Amino acid sequence: MPVNKIPFGIPGLDEALNGGIPENNLVLISGGAGTGKSTLCLQYLVNGAKKGEKGLYISTEQNLADLSKQGEQYGWNLQELVDKNLLRVVYIDIIREDFVFKKIKDSIQDFKPNRLVIDSLNTLSDFTASTDFARQLYMQRGTMSPTISDKVLPENLTENLLKRKIMMAFLSEIKNTKTTALLTSELPEKGDYLSADGVSEFLSDGVIILNYLGVGLTQFRSIQIRKMRYSNHEKDYIGYDLKAGIEIQKDVV
Repeated sequence: MPVNKIPFGIPGLDEALNGGIPENNLVLISGGAGTGKSTLCLQYLVNGAKKGEKGLYISTEQNLADLSKQGEQYGWNLQELVDKNLLRVVYIDIIREDFVFKKIKDSIQDFKPNRLVIDSLNTLSDFTASTDFARQLYMQRGTMSPTISDKVLPENLTENLLKRKIMMAFLSEIKNTKTTALLTSELPEKGDYLSADGVSEFLSDGVIILNYLGVGLTQFRSIQIRKMRYSNHEKDYIGYDLKAGIEIQKDVV
């Protein structure tokens, strides 16, 4: 049975993905600072909106005004898309807001997007390290949260283990929303993990790595599709520039 694909709308990248992302896949977008993760995610939603597909951008770092400024440099009018109900930006201040995961779930259920972006998993996983927050999650049974069996957390539950357990449950809930989603994460500088929490790359259906290397005045950027379930894809590094958004170079690096 043919797999329905959701294209990025970026020439070269869609071909590398054999037509786009398989519908309802969760795809991790991982890379260092300045590699264009949020640009790629915005471009994915903007290009979908041009086809009448609703996009939801959930951010723990930027609000609509911030993202609009970013979009303006590429000629994208985000406010116009918001006014047409083709785009919604939900900013979540995880320091001041309660029931963060519930707000994410409610935002998805309310808007019913075709395309979803969650930016970023770093902030969410760091926030979950607080045992006070974990107890709050326990009180949220039935919402966007894992079930923590004991009201008093075990003393031997380490910070990293807590992060991983909560992110596993969170991504499972996102998967159940049946949207085609991009999830951003910083790429660790050391080690073999492809995400900050060390678990998202295993739970995601796809992993796309954005790399950046600057030598003097010369910049080298490349995309690598590390995995994509239910689809063939390019295995080699693909050169790209940040001009009118993400632009794939003709030659593979």
